[in-house]
Amino acid sequence: MKVATAICSALIVFSWEKANAEIDFTRDVRPILNDHCTKCHGGIRAKAGLNLINKESVFSASESGLIPIVSGKPEKSELIRRINHTDKEERMPPKNPLKKEQITTLNQWVKEGALWPKHWSFKSLKETTEKKQTIDSIVKENLKASKLHHSPIANKRTLIRRLSLDLLGLPPGPEEILSFESDESDDAYERLVEKLLNSLHFGERWARHWLDGARYADSDGYEKDNNRPNAWRWRKWVIDSINSDMPFDQFTTEQLAGDLLPNATPEQYLATAFHRQTLYNREGGVDAEEDRTKRTIDRSNTTASVWLGLTLECAQCHDHPYDPISQRDFYQFYAFFNNTDESETEVTKGFEDGTIKVRVLRQKDRKTYIFRRGDFLQPIKEEGKILPLGPGSLPPIQISNNKKLNRLDLARWLVNKKNPLSTRVAVNDIWYRLFGKGLTEQKADFGTRSTPPVHLALLDHLAEKFIAMNWSRKKLIKYVVMSDTYKQSTNRKKRPDQIDPDNKLFHRQNRFRADGEIIRDLFLSISGQLKHKVGGPSVFPPIPKGVAEQSFAGSFKWKTSNGDDRYRRGMYTFFKRTAPDPNLITFDCPNANVTIAKRNKSNTPIMALATLGNEVFHEAAQAFAKRILSDKSCNDDQERIKSSFVLCVARNPSPQETHEIIKLLQKSRSYYSVNTEEAKKMVGSYSCEMISDNETASWIAVTRILLNLDETINRE
Repeated sequence: MKVATAICSALIVFSWEKANAEIDFTRDVRPILNDHCTKCHGGIRAKAGLNLINKESVFSASESGLIPIVSGKPEKSELIRRINHTDKEERMPPKNPLKKEQITTLNQWVKEGALWPKHWSFKSLKETTEKKQTIDSIVKENLKASKLHHSPIANKRTLIRRLSLDLLGLPPGPEEILSFESDESDDAYERLVEKLLNSLHFGERWARHWLDGARYADSDGYEKDNNRPNAWRWRKWVIDSINSDMPFDQFTTEQLAGDLLPNATPEQYLATAFHRQTLYNREGGVDAEEDRTKRTIDRSNTTASVWLGLTLECAQCHDHPYDPISQRDFYQFYAFFNNTDESETEVTKGFEDGTIKVRVLRQKDRKTYIFRRGDFLQPIKEEGKILPLGPGSLPPIQISNNKKLNRLDLARWLVNKKNPLSTRVAVNDIWYRLFGKGLTEQKADFGTRSTPPVHLALLDHLAEKFIAMNWSRKKLIKYVVMSDTYKQSTNRKKRPDQIDPDNKLFHRQNRFRADGEIIRDLFLSISGQLKHKVGGPSVFPPIPKGVAEQSFAGSFKWKTSNGDDRYRRGMYTFFKRTAPDPNLITFDCPNANVTIAKRNKSNTPIMALATLGNEVFHEAAQAFAKRILSDKSCNDDQERIKSSFVLCVARNPSPQETHEIIKLLQKSRSYYSVNTEEAKKMVGSYSCEMISDNETASWIAVTRILLNLDETINRE
């Protein structure tokens, strides 16, 4: 098998290299420069005046008067001379010389004209797209080149569960499954998509993604970690905005500059709370200006990460080590947020519960200087004031009304058609949510260290579609989920997996574990406990004793919610920065201290221990057993097992699975018939009318297993 794989891979590489004989700067040259040269000749330091990040520096004379690269003339290029030099004092790099093949690559690149194109993510969309393409045509074209093809379309039960989890974060009910499965009309799938997109739960699911980037929490952080009683109002704004399909350009503008809009509404002021999610230090003796500076830097970095996919923070102390972003670029971007004030007592009217007090962003002009080594105590005043401006490597921000640029100009620039990055980042994120992996290998970094996507044409096709759809998130999602590429089965086959083991070509759908909040939601929904109220203040579901007391101040009390609030969706769980809910953290929910573009997906024994023994999950197993036993349509074990499987994984059990569950039931019945006190303890308050606790406890043993199936907590 290994030999066959090697031969197959070699053939692919050979055919690919034959079609791409010329040296490609992004693919072949930049990695060599980044890995071996920019440490000394890059953004952190530029020895001899040579900065290999900066194109102009490479093609002009250095401090020695010599030109590093002369297009088409390797013999006159100082860089080529130095990497070939035999003298250790003259050779570059001095300690670890380049390999022969790397030297050959650089030499050939110069000989071919030393083309230095824009990085793929900085190119305009028009440079990479064709109007006639579709998702499937682009994917199939790449698959064909590797002699692969789409996997078959998944069955209807798989499709409805996939769609429901992707769009709502909730499993489909048995009636919904049966209705879709029996609907033979041509538009059955499309109508299902429309139904889910119009559900109020759609906003909850997709708002959760956005909250990760916004570093949402219900407390300030640091030692005091004071609660934020009105934080949830912005969360509700996000949910409502997504449900109403607010265009992404408006969604962007209101969050970054709602206060600067003409006749701004209370909701537009509230929207600026995107940047009120920063940590806030209220400890005694804190330097107020230092803390404000930290929050301002965080806002700058978060904006660059969420909308541009750039690691702007790397240029805070010096020029970016890899990307064409100077330290001046950083502080020009920082200046947008430095010219901002936070009002502690802004009274905002117009909300359904009356007048409230919230903190909002306001425009307030300040002087901005570059900080020496990023230290706010060392402003470099001799270089003059820094005015708000975007990174020089991107299209310029247009100044409106001959005034100094402000956050409103920044927001409109981010979603301007001429700025390719924001749109690429936005559609890549949507694709990631629907496939478990993005079209780019480095989802959070579109800078020069990122490799070009295999499907760059697809990324840009989606970006252009997004703009043409007037920035409608729902329309773009529908466009993606209606494709055959999305509807593929996740079934793996030997040959395709040998050729494309990481599924970069999307020859199948991806199988991946649900997010932490969704795992809890699955348990609650399957058991019948979930309460479907949308929005509202954060709630306090049960957590292990002693966790809340671990907060730094030690004064936080977790008062477990009663009634419906105990069974709200996971996204409404109160998030204390210094003592977060372990049920969420165990399943890789972010800590909310920094922006998160991509969650970790770990698999640990602690997760299994949590879902088997934790109070929240055990209670769900109890309620699930009661739900099954109380279902009058199920008259025997086999019918109940079938109903349980449909609720958990949207399919009927196999004969072998049924057999194993019946064996477990028999064993449990035998055990609890003797150990009646344990049965009562297992059942707790979930006794079933006309059914013994021994029988209920036996079924709880079954439901615990079914809820913990790998298939239950994974999306197929």
